[in-house]
Amino acid sequence: MVAPGFVDVHTHYDGQATWDSRLQPSSLHGVTTVVTGNCGVGFAPARPEHRDRLIDLMEGVEDIPGIALHEGLPWTWESFPEYLDVLGARSFDIDLAVQVPHAALRVHAMGARANAHEEATPEEVSVMARLAAEAVEAGALGFTTSRTLNHKSIDGRLTPSYGLGAAELLAIGRAVGRTGRGVLQVVTDFPDVEAEFSIIRGMAEESGRPVSFTLTQFPYDSSRHRSVVALLEEAVADGLEIRGQVAPRAIGLILGLENTLNPFMRNTVWRERVAHLPVEEQRRLMRRPEVRAAVLAAQTGEKELNRVGGGLINEYSSMYELGDPPDYEPPPSSSIADRSADPDALAYDIIAAGGMLYVVGANYIDGNLDAVRELLVHANTIPGLSDGGAHVGTICDASFTTTLLGHRDRIPLEFLVQRQTRDTARAVGLADRGVLAPGYRADLLVVDLPNLRMHRPEMHADLPAGGRRLLQRVDGYRHTVVAGRETYTDGEATGALPGRLVRGARS
Repeated sequence: MVAPGFVDVHTHYDGQATWDSRLQPSSLHGVTTVVTGNCGVGFAPARPEHRDRLIDLMEGVEDIPGIALHEGLPWTWESFPEYLDVLGARSFDIDLAVQVPHAALRVHAMGARANAHEEATPEEVSVMARLAAEAVEAGALGFTTSRTLNHKSIDGRLTPSYGLGAAELLAIGRAVGRTGRGVLQVVTDFPDVEAEFSIIRGMAEESGRPVSFTLTQFPYDSSRHRSVVALLEEAVADGLEIRGQVAPRAIGLILGLENTLNPFMRNTVWRERVAHLPVEEQRRLMRRPEVRAAVLAAQTGEKELNRVGGGLINEYSSMYELGDPPDYEPPPSSSIADRSADPDALAYDIIAAGGMLYVVGANYIDGNLDAVRELLVHANTIPGLSDGGAHVGTICDASFTTTLLGHRDRIPLEFLVQRQTRDTARAVGLADRGVLAPGYRADLLVVDLPNLRMHRPEMHADLPAGGRRLLQRVDGYRHTVVAGRETYTDGEATGALPGRLVRGARS
């Protein structure tokens, strides 16, 4: 298959792009353009006294090691235009576009009051709106915000943009709209479907700009997404440009001894006797029968509620052993709960032997990906939510693009490619790419489809200060070309770095 390069509109390379020229793992999976700054978190604007707070927020919300951010971020900017200038002076293996995050705007305008979720004064709202418009005029692709309970700082505090009324968001939307450019992005849990969608709709109406939002099959509620889709269809019929961002597989987490989460991280014996040791020492100790017995006897099922996903660490009915190659549509009969009368013991033995566990949440309530297909083929959705560059100890969903191609047995291949290239590009205003035609950007892929095969994610200690992250190798991407230059051949970097910062929309 020869195709345009993939455009991934939902990533978090805000920090990594300041120190790393290779935006992996995304660039390993056919992606030639990433859009970062999603979910309302990022590192600009940033007064010096607010830097630690923004790092704590990114570490908690996006599971990027704080030690790596403290070591890696150069902090040679304060305003968002200055941040763009820093990125604009760098070269990458793929193109990068950036959005301005709501949390950073709030902290910049309100200081400690933002962290307390206080209502902004009219003057503070005006500051945020002005800075958002200034960022878009300087080249930010848009503005993003978060309204989900899942987004907490490393200290357990909710993201500063959580739970706000509509007025602040609408004011910022109006300011962005007056620039005549830019897009808006929202992540929400939809606790009240109509109330939350009314805010999304209001942002589209007030700004006159495209809006996208997270759209999944919700855990424990197999049909609520259809209520959201009905409101989306109504808004589009009324002339508003709103899209749902859909993940091509379950929203899941990877657990193991090298990972951020594991089923025993709240276990008192494991914490006292095992947790402080290097991983190989942990495995050796855990294989001792007396240690195994003591840990299992002390297991209470306690959750880790201050970590994203920590409430799922022992949900064994939704947890599977992650093999190589990984199965991202495992049959429910292969869950840890169904495989053993003592699921704690089975999970213990898997991670003690160096294995990983895969626990699924959204998009898998029916035990298959039928709901994903339903959402992917909808006229008003695009693929998204990969979080490339984030959750580096719990997921490696930058491989969503490769999973998308795996749907070709149930969705036409041409449609899947169009969705991840032309449609994602146009959704964020980058109409100069995503199509193989004269005059378009020369980003393209050559893919050996019959031999396209993902490997199980592996942990690498290659972030600043020895920070650890998951990377995922894949076979089958024969050639990746960015701006006419080959950047990867059979998964190996060529050394070419033709990628650049993309400032604003492209016709």
